[in-house]
Amino acid sequence: MEEQRSIIELYENADQEEQYDPNNKSEKRRKRRKNGKTGKTRILTNRSIAFLTAGCIMLSGLFGFGGAALGKYVLPEQTVLGGSRTASENRTASNMAYNLSTSTGEKLSMQEVVAMNADAVVEIRTGQVTTDSWLSQYVTQGAGSGVIISENGYIVTNNHVIEDANKITVKLRDGEEYEASLIGTDSDTDIAVIKIDASGLTSAVYGDSSSLIVGDEVVAIGNPLGELGGTATFGRISATDRNISIDGKAMTLIQTDASINPGNSGGGLFNEYGELIGIVVAKSTGSDVEGLGFAIPVNTVKQIAQQLVDDGYVKGKPALGVTLIDLTSARNAIMYGVRNTGIYISSVDSTQAQQAGLQKGDMLYYIGDVQITDTETLQQAINSYKVGEKAKVTVVRGSEIIELTVEISEKK
Repeated sequence: MEEQRSIIELYENADQEEQYDPNNKSEKRRKRRKNGKTGKTRILTNRSIAFLTAGCIMLSGLFGFGGAALGKYVLPEQTVLGGSRTASENRTASNMAYNLSTSTGEKLSMQEVVAMNADAVVEIRTGQVTTDSWLSQYVTQGAGSGVIISENGYIVTNNHVIEDANKITVKLRDGEEYEASLIGTDSDTDIAVIKIDASGLTSAVYGDSSSLIVGDEVVAIGNPLGELGGTATFGRISATDRNISIDGKAMTLIQTDASINPGNSGGGLFNEYGELIGIVVAKSTGSDVEGLGFAIPVNTVKQIAQQLVDDGYVKGKPALGVTLIDLTSARNAIMYGVRNTGIYISSVDSTQAQQAGLQKGDMLYYIGDVQITDTETLQQAINSYKVGEKAKVTVVRGSEIIELTVEISEKK
């Protein structure tokens, strides 16, 4: 076990992360909103460019001191593909009370695109109670962005914006604030849905991200730096399906040169027809790199958001049924009472994992014939199984190496 050096992110850090007001030329296109109210520091280093989760602005309130933590991610070599351009059709969804505007198929000015969507993008603030290694508790505050996807208050954002938050507050463009409830999250796609108790809101128009081509004009609207809500930046599509490893998870993202800053995470990327075509997720933090921003394609967002609204989670995803912590240093290992760094089982969550004999304190070593060295190998190993199948799992327990047979459960 001494040779195993995992680079999976340490989950014990739990940090998440004013108005552009053009002449509203799109009143005829959109129904305006009626009266309504209202962290995780993740670091993964490599020789490639590091990425910053764009919404991950956090302020620490321990003993009156403030701080900020910004996550870095990795961009591997990938190819760029393009597609043909068509105007998307009007869409509805079953349980979300969508009242989406109809796309006319006509190109708009950038001012019209902003005016059409300014009310559909919100500011998100989070609060989280964190316990440090000295058992002191403090409140970590974060900020990000979100996009309204239904007139009755459903909002899509990034999972990392609201992850582990004890309180989520949504601020609308007119300054009214609501406390939001969490509907569901999917960490694999970094998508989350929250809801506020409101009606008659302006919602975004879903576009078709598969129809994007390199060179299309886009507008990013969000809450950069956690305090500049409603900021609009302009650019073009640089790549339509860039494959990137973020937080150990392989993602296919839209690349844009529109300016993306911390706090933009969860905000909207809109095309020249005024349609939502992506949810902003990351930017490059390389000192010599400019104009590298990334967004989750809206076709993925639509699919995941609907499942989260319907079921609270994405059905059919395999899971080992345990909670894992990456012990990346000897100090961390000592804190958890083990001798080696590696992947530590902090809790056994599923009945299947309990029945198989997995225990808190086990160090995960192999799944099947795959040695677990980082989050990508871990996820790839688990994803090679279907829910209900059995996997051979090798763990280190004290000075023993133990092989167990675990039934793969459904991730919730």
